[in-house]
Amino acid sequence: MLGLLGGLGGVGLLTLAGCGGSDGPGARGARVPGPAGTTPTTAAATTAATTPISPADCAPFPTETAGPFPADGSNGPNVLNQEGVVRVDLRESFGGLRGTAAGSPLAVRLRVLDLDAGCTPRRGIAVYAWHCDADGRYSLYSPGATDQNWCRGVQVTDADGTVGFTTVFPGAYPGRYPHVHFEVYPSQAAAAGGGPKLCTSQLAFPEDTCAAVYAQPGYETSLRNFPQTPAARDNVFRDGIAQQMAVMSGATGSGLTATLTLAVRAGAV
Repeated sequence: MLGLLGGLGGVGLLTLAGCGGSDGPGARGARVPGPAGTTPTTAAATTAATTPISPADCAPFPTETAGPFPADGSNGPNVLNQEGVVRVDLRESFGGLRGTAAGSPLAVRLRVLDLDAGCTPRRGIAVYAWHCDADGRYSLYSPGATDQNWCRGVQVTDADGTVGFTTVFPGAYPGRYPHVHFEVYPSQAAAAGGGPKLCTSQLAFPEDTCAAVYAQPGYETSLRNFPQTPAARDNVFRDGIAQQMAVMSGATGSGLTATLTLAVRAGAV
């Protein structure tokens, strides 16, 4: 897995803390087999339980809307109970659908800490991530992408509380600052069964990173849309974006990595 992430130029690590959940618009991806009820190999290889934790990592993480395109069963389709949704690579559709999301390579690493256990990494937490493609389309909802389910997937945290996804950099569409959605569940079984969520929130990208990505071929629409909705006017991020801002590494075009840490109250799960 480290080889995969390295080949993409790195992926962001998301650390979530203390989180407890409208967005906007209107396709292309190999199947990764594996029923939602099976135990996956974690996406991000890490040195277990050795990544330092700072006091800032343990601040409660902001809760945000899931938006209108979650595909978690709360608003139309539900991918969480489908075979193949537990996967590392989100670029292709799964479960019998064929297509690949358009966009520049992006790796996303999310780290989950448990505030109920002294803000320590929590193994076995399920993270469902989803976002739009380079054209600002959400699979299963947007015109031209209703027959796709790319840019959606689940991973389960390892001993260091980490999950990793290989995907594409999302485009900018009218009314929203660029972002990735995620939901955190106590377990893979809870995610597949519509169980309680520990957190619903969103990850943001630095402005300079977005500008560099959107200057690439394939992001022409995003290049026009991006200046129209800065974070300060975004309906989700305008009340503060610092905790949700990913740390970026890697190179535009060859592959970026977005890293974020999130602390949740996992209780006795």
